[in-house]
Amino acid sequence: MIHQKKSFVILLFLLQVLMVQAKDYPASLFRIKSDGVTLNTRSIQFGIDYISKNGGGRLVFYVGRYLTGSIHLKSNVTIQLEEGAVLVGSVNPFDYDRSALSAALVLADGQENIGITGKGVIDGQGRALANNTIENVHNGLIKDPLKYDRTQERPMIIYMRSCRNVRMNHITLQNSAFWLQTYDQCKNLLVDSVTVHNVAFWNSDGVDIVDCDSVQVSNCYIDAADDGICLKSHDAKAFCNNVLIRNNVVRSSANGIKFGTASRGGFRNIKILNNTVFDTYRSAIALESVDGGFLEDVVVDGLKSVHTGNVIFLRLGERVAGKKSTMQRITIRNVVAEVPQDKPDAGYDYEGPVEDMPRNISPVIIAGLPGQYINDITFSNIDIKYPGGGKALFANVPLDKLESIPEMAASYPEFSMFKEVPAWGIYIRHARNLHFSDIKLKAEKKDYRLPIVMDDVQAAQLDQIKIEQIGLKKIYHAYKSSEVNVK
Repeated sequence: MIHQKKSFVILLFLLQVLMVQAKDYPASLFRIKSDGVTLNTRSIQFGIDYISKNGGGRLVFYVGRYLTGSIHLKSNVTIQLEEGAVLVGSVNPFDYDRSALSAALVLADGQENIGITGKGVIDGQGRALANNTIENVHNGLIKDPLKYDRTQERPMIIYMRSCRNVRMNHITLQNSAFWLQTYDQCKNLLVDSVTVHNVAFWNSDGVDIVDCDSVQVSNCYIDAADDGICLKSHDAKAFCNNVLIRNNVVRSSANGIKFGTASRGGFRNIKILNNTVFDTYRSAIALESVDGGFLEDVVVDGLKSVHTGNVIFLRLGERVAGKKSTMQRITIRNVVAEVPQDKPDAGYDYEGPVEDMPRNISPVIIAGLPGQYINDITFSNIDIKYPGGGKALFANVPLDKLESIPEMAASYPEFSMFKEVPAWGIYIRHARNLHFSDIKLKAEKKDYRLPIVMDDVQAAQLDQIKIEQIGLKKIYHAYKSSEVNVK
C-alpha cells in the first residue's frame, strides 16, 4: 500500500512539473469565440494541433461559453478551463466524430502527457443531444437498434484510448448523453477532485475505467444516473491493474462502485479506500466476474453506505458457455451501512427500474456457481442496519430446498437477480475459505428470515457475530456445507 501511494504521489508531482513548465496559449489567440453560439470545433482543434507541434502547453479558456463538436487532444497539450469557462457540447449529432473508436466531445487516441484541468465546466447538453440522436434514427439518418428507445450512437463527453500520463483535475463534467468519461487501456491516469453531474439521460455512468494500468480516482463527487465508478474489462488479453479509488462520494441510480459490467480480461490489485455511497438504488460495492476473466487481490477499506438498496454484492457468472470466471482474495473491512425500506434513488429523472419484484430487502450476497467457488474472502468490522419486516408471502424459500433458488449463470449480474433469498443479513452460496470477524447486523423490525444463510460453503470461520433481531432464535443455517464455525 505504501509503495502504491508513493508511486501516485510521484506521478502527480511529475504531471504538475510538466504543467508548470508548459507554455500557456489563450483560446482567443486562435479566434475561439466565447459567445456560446459560434461553433468553435475547427478553431479549438487548430489550437490543440499548433500547441502540440510547438513543444506542448496549455490551451487556456477564460470566462465564457465555448460551443464545440468533437475535438482530439494531442500529446503534451492540456486544456485549462478557468473558473467561469464552460466548454459546451453541440446538440447536433453530426458535429461529433464517428470515425473514432467511440463518439465523444473530447477524444484522444495513443497520446501522452495530456489532461483537462481548472475550475471550469464541460457541459455535454446530453438530454437534447440524445433526443436529437434518437430523432435521427427514427428518420433513418442513423442506423441503430434503438433498444428501449435508447441509441448506442449517443456521444460521451470524454473518451481516451491507449493514452499515457493523463491528468483530469478539479473540473466539473456534466450532462453527457451517454457514459460521461471513459479511459480505455490507458496507463498512469489521475482523476482527482472532479465533480460529476451526469443525470441527463439513461446509461449515464460517472467514470469508466477499462483495462487500464496505474490509475487513481480520488476526492471526486459523482452523481450519476447509472453506475458511479465502474471498472470494466473489454479485452480478454488485458485487465485493470493497480487501481486506487479513494475518498470519493458517490450517488447513483444504479451501483456506487462496480466491477464487471464487462469482465473478459480481469481486475487485479485494486484498493477502494474511505469512500461514501448514498441514495443509491443498487449496490454500494458490486464485484462481478462473469465473462471468463479474473477478479483478485481487491481491498475495500472504509466504506460508508447510506440509504443504499444493497451494500455488498459479489458474483461469479458464466455469460458465455465454457468461459469460466474466477474471484479470489477479496478483503472488505470497516464498513458502516444502512439499507432503507423505501426506494433509495427516488427523485431522479431516470430512476432505476422497479424490477424483480415482489421481493424482500436483499442482504449482502456472495454468490458463486456450482463447482466454481468464490474463494478466500475476508470481512471484518462490518456494521449494517436493515429495515427488517420481511414478508413470507412474497416467496418463502424453505431452508431444506435452497437449490430451488436459480443459479442464473448466464444472466446480467445484479443483486436483485435471484429475487427472494432466505437471509436478511448475509447470503453466501458456492464459496470457500471465508473469514468473517466483528460482524454486526441489525433488523429494525421482525423478519421471518434468518440473519445468515450459507449454501454449499466450504471452510468458513465467523467470529464475533452480533445480531439484533426481534424474536431471534437462530443466527445461521448452513446447507450442504462443511467446516463451518460460527461464534
